[in-house]
Amino acid sequence: MAAGEPGRDDVRLALQNLQAWPEISRSPQLARFLDYIVERKLNGDAQAIKAYSIAVDVLGRPLDFDPQTDPIVRVQARRLRQLIEQYYAGPGLSDPVRISLPTGRYVPEFGFQDGAAAGEMGSPVAPEPEFVSTPRRKGHVTTSWFVLAVLAIGGLALAYAVATWEPRVEQAQASRALLQRPRVLVTEFQNLSGERTDTMVSSGLAVELVTDLDQFGTLDVAYGGDDSSAAPDSVDFVLSGIVRREGEALQYSAILTEAVTGSVVWNKMVSLPGEQAGSVLDDVSGELSRALGTLRGPLHARARSLLLTGRALAGGENAYLCRMTFEYFRETANAANAARALDCLDALPLRERNGGDALAARAVLLAEFGPDAGAGMVAVSSAETAIAQAIQTAPLSGFVWGQRAWLYDLAQQGTAAEAAYVSALQLNPANIDIMAGWARHLALGGDLDRAAGLSEAAMAAATDIPGWYMSVPTLLALRDSRDADAIAYARLYAEADRELGPVLAVIAGQRLGDMAVVNAYLARIMEAPAFRAEGVLTRLRQSIDDPGLIELIGLSLEGAGLPPSAMTQPF
Repeated sequence: MAAGEPGRDDVRLALQNLQAWPEISRSPQLARFLDYIVERKLNGDAQAIKAYSIAVDVLGRPLDFDPQTDPIVRVQARRLRQLIEQYYAGPGLSDPVRISLPTGRYVPEFGFQDGAAAGEMGSPVAPEPEFVSTPRRKGHVTTSWFVLAVLAIGGLALAYAVATWEPRVEQAQASRALLQRPRVLVTEFQNLSGERTDTMVSSGLAVELVTDLDQFGTLDVAYGGDDSSAAPDSVDFVLSGIVRREGEALQYSAILTEAVTGSVVWNKMVSLPGEQAGSVLDDVSGELSRALGTLRGPLHARARSLLLTGRALAGGENAYLCRMTFEYFRETANAANAARALDCLDALPLRERNGGDALAARAVLLAEFGPDAGAGMVAVSSAETAIAQAIQTAPLSGFVWGQRAWLYDLAQQGTAAEAAYVSALQLNPANIDIMAGWARHLALGGDLDRAAGLSEAAMAAATDIPGWYMSVPTLLALRDSRDADAIAYARLYAEADRELGPVLAVIAGQRLGDMAVVNAYLARIMEAPAFRAEGVLTRLRQSIDDPGLIELIGLSLEGAGLPPSAMTQPF
């Protein structure tokens, strides 16, 4: 173990505590996952902890498993990560040692929780010497000494406040700076192959990346030429890279560094066969932009972490921050985060409030959680003015057209929704959220085969898969009778779709005979306000155009014990 980390026995005790917690112990697969990654790291084999090895050794996948097309490892890792965080926020709050699973990684980290130290974990600590006080004369501590002590303490407090005032002000300013659009300098990739022909398929890549990343509207991107060593003070990140040959293939290794510290925060390699070299600019730039452009990507990690602490936004609102709050609403789909996003939009200066992206976000929020939400077509109609103005203001924004497509889905205008998704991807082919949204649209319309390709492309580029991406994998797993996978996917999907997600979890649990899953999610179905107001199938028919899926849902819920009247009537 590294210096400063808990010892082996302490980590294994922490592992036992986690595995004994009912939320983890009731899932043998997650318990094995946790045991596997912890033991491998303890045994010095951290470099072997990969998605492939976890899939084969823990999840029972075949040897031809492809982690790029099957997201099961990342899904289970996210589920495990959430449960670990819940444990240490509750029953494990006082545990001296903490096991954590960083986002986007499978190698666990071990550390002491606040208040714990290495000396508390089994290393004997010398007892404090006992001092025997001798009786003193009454009145020995005089008032003057007491006053002097108070004055001394007050002076120390004042000196501390003065000494720390400037650092605290700088820290507050730095925190606010993190909530601004990241500024990125992109430089040309350096050709290490020594062949002039390779320069032709690598030069200009930076310009292509600047163009592609700029389409997201959440970054300030600049071209830096061939020199990445002299980044200006106005830059937060530098994106650079190298090109080299590996046999007949060209390998492009991208590196993202912090401009101030020079530390590497992200890297990715793209390998292309020689015959594909002619389309290198589109292919390489597209793959890198899909990973870097998402608001869950490395460029936005610091702002996102600050946002997710729940800190108040009053006084610090800007268009970028409101996009971040909207993204978080999309991941959770709850009223509190919708209200937070709307409050952010309302607080923007007039010019930013009337920007295309802000208007489009407002339109979706109004349709789903506005004053008329729950009133069917009335809610959608109340958002039409905002989305029409958004398109007029920013007709070339892929984000705006993506929200237009989402609203068409809410209005059950399937043909118009598909046309809007096509327009959105034409404007920004690297936006994986649009890919996932279109995939969801196709899947709920019964076209799972087309949905599968778009869904796989979106998830292959995602570091941390949001719950709402999981509609397609859940439906595919149900179609292929992979019911254990369907439960894993549906658990994550239910966090973002509080209506269809629990329904799919019940179907998978019933098929697998897992009554704990059936009972847990059946209760959530019965509690859903929209289901109670309209009936389960009546409500779901507003978003599902696939008659076969509707029939499956009806039969499964009836078999799980849902009263027949609750299918089509308020309850």
